[in-house]
Amino acid sequence: MTPNPRYYEDDTAIGRGNLFTYLLLVWAGIALGAATFWVANHFLFKPRGAEIAITDPTAKPREASPREPLDAEEREAVDLFKKVKPSVVNVDIVRVQRDIWTDTPTEYQTATGSGFIWDDTGRIVTNFHVIAPLARRPDLTARVVLADRTAYDAVLVGAAPTYDLAVLQFAPHNRPPREKLRPIDLGTSHDLEVGQKAYAIGNPFGLSLTMTKGIISALDRTIESPARTPIPGVIQIDAAINPGNSGGPLLDKAGRLIGVNTAITSPTPNGGNVGIGFAIPADTVNHVVTQIIQSGRALRPDLGIRLFDQRKLRQARYDTGVMIEQTVPNGPADAAGLLGIRRNPRTGRTEPGDLIVAINDEPVDSIDDYERILHKLRPGDKARIKIVRKDVEQEVTVTVGGI
Repeated sequence: MTPNPRYYEDDTAIGRGNLFTYLLLVWAGIALGAATFWVANHFLFKPRGAEIAITDPTAKPREASPREPLDAEEREAVDLFKKVKPSVVNVDIVRVQRDIWTDTPTEYQTATGSGFIWDDTGRIVTNFHVIAPLARRPDLTARVVLADRTAYDAVLVGAAPTYDLAVLQFAPHNRPPREKLRPIDLGTSHDLEVGQKAYAIGNPFGLSLTMTKGIISALDRTIESPARTPIPGVIQIDAAINPGNSGGPLLDKAGRLIGVNTAITSPTPNGGNVGIGFAIPADTVNHVVTQIIQSGRALRPDLGIRLFDQRKLRQARYDTGVMIEQTVPNGPADAAGLLGIRRNPRTGRTEPGDLIVAINDEPVDSIDDYERILHKLRPGDKARIKIVRKDVEQEVTVTVGGI
């Protein structure tokens, strides 16, 4: 069959029209793209108006605005830091290891904390738990770093684990010049008020001479010592303290020592600050440190008494006081005639111990009260113990012992 030529002619005519339309669209797209590029280049990617260079070789530093004078609160903090800074030290526990081939010594830091210069002979106060490794490891050395970053070896004068306090002394062969020894100003803690300002200076996480500020949040808290005994009368603060602050000073706004930063309460895994810190009060520090300097140890006041469980006592309907469960044979309480829980040899019945309701006229309503009042006493003091025995109230004088 012969193809229809008209068909081919018509078909050829239609193909040429499509090609013309295609080329027209291509040229229109190119023109539109060029226009878009020109607009973007001149209006979107470059500053409007005159051309501005990205860099300027003639650029100069800007002039700073004048600083406003420090306000009274800022000046107080700045002056305090300048005053106390020379008295604060880092206490590092280091291990010196010598290379077996070259005999070259290399130091490794095993623990770090804070401390402060106590007197002009070069004694330094810190926490017991900071230097505790020294008692277990004869290969360890205490290294004290002053504010000017000079470091000196130190030896242990003595410690009081039950108060978490210790005293160091610069080693005889490695002492700083006397002019570098700036003893801290000592304050008092019995007259502190909740809400007053408190400053902490120390070595948190190894960051030397860090100062933080807060307030006294509470007084007469009780914390546990490294010896697992209660430390009563402790100061609670919200000034940020962290691992490494231990042993550093807590200060009032005049820069006087009012406590030794010791512990924090923290729910975080790394023990970070959440605003609940504790410091051993300055009055306790003054007494304990003096005892350590005198004899190398501090005696904890003791009456030779073991107290009955307070929760069980309340369940037995004793609403006030603390009960003596046991007295130490020949101890202070035993010598004064105080009685613990005992069995009556005639009847075989258990008789309650003496119920202590006051010491030196201070009410005792809990074991915390008992510990707090006891820590105010000193070995050798006479303590007036008010007790209830068989529903009869009486007063017994006990000579305070020490352990």
